[in-house]
Amino acid sequence: SVVDPGWQAEVAASGDLVLTRTETQPRGDIAAHDTPDPVLLELFNNMFMAIAERMGAVLRDTATSVNIKERLDFSCALFDAQGRLLANAPHMPVHLGAMGESVRTVLKTRGPGLRPGDMIALNNPFNGGTHLPDVTVISPVFDEAGEEIRFFVGNRGHHADIGGKTPGSTPPDATTLEEEGVVIDDFLLRSGGSFREDAFRDLLASATWPARNPDANVSDIRAQIAANEAGACDVQAMIARYGWPGVSAYAAHVMDNAEESVRRVIDRISDGEMAVEMDDGLPLKVSITVDRSARAARIDFAGTGPQRPGNLNAPPVVTRSAVLYAFRCLVADDLPLNEGCMRPLELVIPDGSFLSPSPGSAVVAGNTEVSQAVCNVLFGALGAVAAAQGTMNNFLCGNDTYQYYETICGGAGAGPDFDGASGVHTHMTNTRITDPEILELRYPLRVNRFALRRGSGGDGRHRGGDGVIREIEALSETMVTLVSSARTVAPFGLNGACSGATGRQWVIRRDGTMNTLAGIGSVELGPGDTISIETPGGGGYGSRDD
Repeated sequence: SVVDPGWQAEVAASGDLVLTRTETQPRGDIAAHDTPDPVLLELFNNMFMAIAERMGAVLRDTATSVNIKERLDFSCALFDAQGRLLANAPHMPVHLGAMGESVRTVLKTRGPGLRPGDMIALNNPFNGGTHLPDVTVISPVFDEAGEEIRFFVGNRGHHADIGGKTPGSTPPDATTLEEEGVVIDDFLLRSGGSFREDAFRDLLASATWPARNPDANVSDIRAQIAANEAGACDVQAMIARYGWPGVSAYAAHVMDNAEESVRRVIDRISDGEMAVEMDDGLPLKVSITVDRSARAARIDFAGTGPQRPGNLNAPPVVTRSAVLYAFRCLVADDLPLNEGCMRPLELVIPDGSFLSPSPGSAVVAGNTEVSQAVCNVLFGALGAVAAAQGTMNNFLCGNDTYQYYETICGGAGAGPDFDGASGVHTHMTNTRITDPEILELRYPLRVNRFALRRGSGGDGRHRGGDGVIREIEALSETMVTLVSSARTVAPFGLNGACSGATGRQWVIRRDGTMNTLAGIGSVELGPGDTISIETPGGGGYGSRDD
């Protein structure tokens, strides 16, 4: 037997050989080489991800809202000192490609003014936000002297209401951002470790349409603060254990590894394009051009329709999130979704399109609906998978007393060697749906039916997944808002397969009268009235005759 230097061996009374380290392993050595050690690379991949995952666990456990605690409508991530996404927990894809822009906004506006214990809140979609209900909390993590920023931790949580014209902050007829709620832009939420609660409450009350339940907002913000505290502690513990040179070196190696993984994807894909029509008739188009010599790809959305007067517009960070997510899905390796994935990709978004609207435009449905459509055309252009349901089926209800929000699952698209899943949240949303027991306990609502919508998936060699049927009865006066897509244009099939079924919805009044609803709109419900929603199915893949 050989005992390595720095170790001591002895035989225990049981006969076991016990090895004990007698010298501390020099941690600085892990940064000594330009080429990463594969074992250490995997270790740091998992450590960075574990930090974000623990942040998510703290956020879930300390939140009080159904939206965050039950539906898990939040995301947590770790960023380097330049605001580049380093690692994320497996939360909401639509959040994660955009949060880095929020961190860079804070760096640009505050930079040297940031101090240990500071936390910044923002939700402006034109500064890295997605839509106003998604409030991001960002914290710098300093060195031991409190002088140099080493990392940032951040989380984004969907608040059930942040003001706006209708309960739930998703007014279907909004044309300006302020109609959708309180705009939070680079707000100093915590200064030197002290929560500025009074100032935050003043902000929530300051808008033309203020937040309806500021106590709920404050409660969730406190949970978001706690999540960042946990993340910062874990980052500092990691640096203390492995040393700053080693941690810094492997942060770079992790992003380089993600970059190379995407380049390997590019090596095996071909040029492609896809154009679809949205429910309102506007085109969404993408072309993907591969540069073999550079191992890079250009993703160009030229030909996409103009900005809409309503809220089905998506700020560019939403499209960026969709591109990052789509290419990460094509990577076979288990690695954190991070900024390195975007290095081989050139993204072209035409100004003035509904993928790049002018600042101040309404965007609340762009985050949910347009992002899903962008994912579908990206995967369609690559021939990877047929269209998923193409919508989040945003369902909101409430009044001045309570507000409730959920996204409703549907059918996933089929692929070359698999059927689409039924009754799942697809692509850019990754939330749960509220358990009936929780929903009925917390709100004056009753779930009368929740079932698969059999046969709604597109036929083909591989079938698309089925959507669902969800019926909710109001037990008091309430306003219901529905923002959904794929009500006119069906989710497409690929390679000769059939499209999935479009969604539909109607109200059943207490006296039995039925009224069909549009996919986007609001309706008042009284006690005993029921809304029934059938979500779209996914597209099929391949002809049965092949």
